[in-house]
Amino acid sequence: MDTIYVTGHRNPDTDSIVAAIAYTALRNACGDREYEAACLGDPSDETKSVLDKFGFQAPKRIYNVFNQIRDLDFIKPPVLSTAITVGHAWDIMQEKNIGTLPVANEDGTLYGILSRDHVAAYHMSLITESYLQEVPLFNVLSVLEGTILNEAGETTDTISGNVVIALPQSQDTLLWQDPDSIVICGHQPYMIRRALEMNVKCLVLCETELTEELRRLPTKTCIITTPFDAYRASRLIFQSTPIGRICRTQEITSFHLDDRVEYAKEESLKHRESGYPILDENEQIVGMMNRYHLLRPRHKQVVLVDHNEASQSVPGLEEARIVAIIDHHRIADIETTNPIYLRNEPVGSTNTIIADMFRERGLIPSPKLAGLMAAAIVSDTVMFKSPTCTDRDIKAAQRMARIANISLDSLGKLIFSTSISKKSAKEMLTRDYKEFHIAGHPVAVSQVTCMDSAVILERKDELMELMKELKKEKKLTMIIFMITDVLLEGSHILYMGNDDVIQQAFSVAPKENTAFLPHVMSRKKQIIPMLTAIWG
Repeated sequence: MDTIYVTGHRNPDTDSIVAAIAYTALRNACGDREYEAACLGDPSDETKSVLDKFGFQAPKRIYNVFNQIRDLDFIKPPVLSTAITVGHAWDIMQEKNIGTLPVANEDGTLYGILSRDHVAAYHMSLITESYLQEVPLFNVLSVLEGTILNEAGETTDTISGNVVIALPQSQDTLLWQDPDSIVICGHQPYMIRRALEMNVKCLVLCETELTEELRRLPTKTCIITTPFDAYRASRLIFQSTPIGRICRTQEITSFHLDDRVEYAKEESLKHRESGYPILDENEQIVGMMNRYHLLRPRHKQVVLVDHNEASQSVPGLEEARIVAIIDHHRIADIETTNPIYLRNEPVGSTNTIIADMFRERGLIPSPKLAGLMAAAIVSDTVMFKSPTCTDRDIKAAQRMARIANISLDSLGKLIFSTSISKKSAKEMLTRDYKEFHIAGHPVAVSQVTCMDSAVILERKDELMELMKELKKEKKLTMIIFMITDVLLEGSHILYMGNDDVIQQAFSVAPKENTAFLPHVMSRKKQIIPMLTAIWG
């Protein structure tokens, strides 16, 4: 069963991380074990402290949900050694109905590919060239179902020579003259004697036995007997060649499991092959595919929590299948190809919604999970002081705290006493950074919540320089950094953009790209709507 990733937004905050964990736990409890919590960035120190307190690990980090080679129903054929005989390889092709097989080195990495075309080309070359070159004797015995008859054969490792069929001739000059020969003959004592006396490299006896007199002749010739007739033996002996000698080893188009399907489509149009090897991160062969496998990839499946805007979501979302959205923000720009489960409610925390979903299903979160959810609600509502906070948030947090047997005040102290002033300017600016598109204006709003805003403001110049770089790099109309102080019950803002917009939107007189907004603690309810009113 394919995994369904439950993920929050980029630069995840506590509500985002915990919502992914909580919704996954809810679906798992209902028997849907394919749901797995994920995140799109490293948890903040605040989130880590909450996870550590209740004994949770951060969710698995995912980087994209693009269609990848690993999402294809590619085939997993036998991976052949270079020493396998042509005959054995052909039998596998016929049995498995596979036109191309991968050939591996001893360590499992790609050596080459063998197709029916390669086998056919090899056999056609035998029309003009009948020399067998350094083939292991056991390969020959395998294809001929042969048996060694003499001591010389027991000490032979490989055989080489021109393959000839011994036929009665009226003149010796018409017989083979070169000891560098592999002679195939039937019940022809004269021919057998001649081959042994000449010390040809190998004598293949077809459907006959070696007389005791001939067996005692001194010779260096390797003698083999086979149950096949001379004609068939002459064909089969060439199938003893190791496939490593005839397979293709140069200019092979291969793909890795993490390669995007779109990239594979482009490459397959440039290099039209009958099959393409698939390799893992260690260059080991894991399968084969052809162009038809690229037509119907299995799309990754995701549930979005705490966001519904493409710019805040996982890269590759347009190629994935969105299963559900659980959120408390404005409806943004995400589109789906099919109807989905959408739950969007005007509350202060996504975990408030998920807490209600537990209750609706008659389930109670474990004490540890309940404590984690209570902390997330406290964090996202800024200890219930945010204008986004509702009675439902307060009641949900209280209910979760009772289950966890923990004080909401103690959670608040744990969350908001975590100082970020010692972080780098980049870490502060990007820890809860979101981009929005408002009436054609790309805007970024970053937010930190703390009890020591004065300490952060001392680093204004450093922060403003970084904001200037980000604004230019991302071609933003405006970038705002909210420093929300729980004790002051308001937010200092640093911004790069038009002063008039700030003045009109928030009814303040900004000074040197800064302003204090009393009672403004919510990005989604007090910053974005004001900018939308100005530009919209």
